[in-house]
Amino acid sequence: MEIRVEKLCKSYGGKPVLTDLTAAFPPGITCIAAPSGTGKTTLLRLLLGLERPDAGTILGADCRWAAVFQEDRLLEDLPAAGNLRFALGEVPGEAGELLARLGLDLSEPKPVRAWSGGMKRRLALARALLAPSDALALDEPFTGLDEENRARCLALIRERGRGKPVLLATHDLTGLEGAPVLRLGDR
Repeated sequence: MEIRVEKLCKSYGGKPVLTDLTAAFPPGITCIAAPSGTGKTTLLRLLLGLERPDAGTILGADCRWAAVFQEDRLLEDLPAAGNLRFALGEVPGEAGELLARLGLDLSEPKPVRAWSGGMKRRLALARALLAPSDALALDEPFTGLDEENRARCLALIRERGRGKPVLLATHDLTGLEGAPVLRLGDR
């Protein structure tokens, strides 16, 4: 499965953010790298169907997406299991093992409001990786993570994203050498 955009345009308040963007996103990780404010999040929101382009075509994006947004979007008063249950309907059998690989404990009873920022970020990523999906949209998924946790997360993204398009918006390409990079804002 491949996702394509052709001559994609999007403006806000008359200010162009994406102009005539044409790109293909095959299975595997594609990095979307750009300075802040140059369209990474906008592109992901367009692909997810959360916004409409001003012009252009999006092909192949009418599939099941799982996403990590810039904000963790967790229910702060619930523990990990409650957050997964709310988002996924039930806690998948492999959730405990996946969370353990991220240094988290599915049985932790503390609400996530008591967790560190890095722990919350890893739970947000785990939720997306556990959701049934055909494609992944990951907006700065490594924010607040140290080198070790970033490596753990990247290993799971590669594993769980195998065979599907994974669009990973980031400022830091460490560990992503060899992955195709779409650079926005260099046009």
